[in-house]
Amino acid sequence: MQDRIREFVLAALTEMQYDVSEVTGDTDLGPAGLDLESLALADLSVQVEDEFAVKFDLDEMENTALMTLDEFTADVARRIAVGTGAAATAGSAA
Repeated sequence: MQDRIREFVLAALTEMQYDVSEVTGDTDLGPAGLDLESLALADLSVQVEDEFAVKFDLDEMENTALMTLDEFTADVARRIAVGTGAAATAGSAA
C-alpha cells in the first residue's frame, strides 16, 4: 500500500509542477527538501484525502512539512489501516 501512496504523491507533486526527479524516501517535504509551502501541503493533503479516504486536520500541516516522503506515506498508510479497521469493527458490530 505504501508504494501505491508514494506513486500517487509523486504524481500529484509532478502535476503541481514540482521536480521529483531526485526525490527519495528520505527527502523532506518542507524547507530542507522539496520546500512545499503551506498552500502546496494543503493541496497535496486534499488530493491524498480524496484518493485514499483519509482525513488530515488543519493543524497537522506544520508537522507534515517536517516529514520525509517515507514518513508521510507511512502516516497515510496508518490512517488507511485505522480507518479500515474502524469500518470493519463498526460493520461487525452491526
